[in-house]
Amino acid sequence: MAFAALSTTQVHELYQAPDVKLVDTRDVDSYNGWCLHGQSRGGHIPGAKSIPHKWSSYIDWIEIVRSKNIEPSQKIIVYGAAKDHIMAVAKLLTKAGYDDVQVYNDFFSEWTTSPNLPLNTLARFDRLVPASWVKDQLSQANANDKTTRDITVVHAHYRNPAAYESGHIPGAIAMDTLALEAAETWNRRSPEELKNALESHGISSDTTVILYGKFMWPDNDDPFPGSAAGHLGAIRCAVIMMYAGVQDVRVLNGGFQSWKDAGYEISTDELKPEPILEFGAPIPARPELFVDVPEAKEIISSDQSDLVSVRSWEEYIGNVSGYNYIEKKGRIPGSVFGNCGSDAYHMENYRNLDHTIREAQEVEQIWREISITSDRRAAFYCGTGWRGSEAFYNAWLMGWPNVAVFDGGWFEWSNDPDNPTATGTP
Repeated sequence: MAFAALSTTQVHELYQAPDVKLVDTRDVDSYNGWCLHGQSRGGHIPGAKSIPHKWSSYIDWIEIVRSKNIEPSQKIIVYGAAKDHIMAVAKLLTKAGYDDVQVYNDFFSEWTTSPNLPLNTLARFDRLVPASWVKDQLSQANANDKTTRDITVVHAHYRNPAAYESGHIPGAIAMDTLALEAAETWNRRSPEELKNALESHGISSDTTVILYGKFMWPDNDDPFPGSAAGHLGAIRCAVIMMYAGVQDVRVLNGGFQSWKDAGYEISTDELKPEPILEFGAPIPARPELFVDVPEAKEIISSDQSDLVSVRSWEEYIGNVSGYNYIEKKGRIPGSVFGNCGSDAYHMENYRNLDHTIREAQEVEQIWREISITSDRRAAFYCGTGWRGSEAFYNAWLMGWPNVAVFDGGWFEWSNDPDNPTATGTP
């Protein structure tokens, strides 16, 4: 099957046309901005949609394509890092009924090497790291390279040490999310408790911390369903560490699944953290990243800010509480529905099928449709803080300047009978 190969000049003339859709077949990290294939500039052609070649083996591949509003009536231009990947995706699109498919093979050799040609990146892409970068950092550390910064890889879990023991990134230490949040309230722990927890895990304000978790199919009948939603807990820990004052916090995009998909070595050897004497900075260093009930009420009453409920629709309208330890059902009146996905332990609307974080433009479009924009103050909440933290992290990665997590969420709000609640369709 032959496809017309476009020149750089032709693509530059076409890429902004309303009837043209560009498809980027590289991995999501390259799309976000990482230079993983030797190119001098990272990022993607403005307007391009991320459809990694890796996803072409998924049984519901075509549903992913359609969910990105790539229509058969459009002119499709496929580009990427490898010609065979470009051709494979182009062929799949043709078989799926896309009749006008063309390819662009000179993205690396011409587009990325021309400073006058535009490339878009995720604003803070370097804080959302690929598995290959983690592997390189660990290799340098193992080689005792004195130029290598202090790096700690953290496998986060909730009451589930077996998640770590059954296989983890070599060199990673385990951290229970309860080290950083209190089981009584699910809120972040006190500054003194955070200081002790971070020091006991060998983490200072100057440590580069790389967090990840393992997704293990949560079961709502389990006493602790969150114990299987490890990567969601990892992002929660990342946000609390940022709040505390760890200056360089990074998250492995896709969590343990990305490490596994890359075919890298998996270890079952336990590595104990080496405690340190001093965290090295006052805690919290970034208090603005969290809001509590009084400020949440101010946000609701302001016409310049939004309290965003990152919960499922069934939780939002009060059909279910979402948790086996939260009795009251409903929502905070005045909150905006931010739609996490199916339940308290899934974030389908903010992630791709391989657990990597969803294309920023798509998340931004979801929010734009409910009038959540970067020029407004936004505090994200859920039941107890995990989903709210992940939605916050999406916005923070996009460079949004005034975002936070409402830490108490529905759990704290609903436990106070003086706080108003609502049910039903608003």
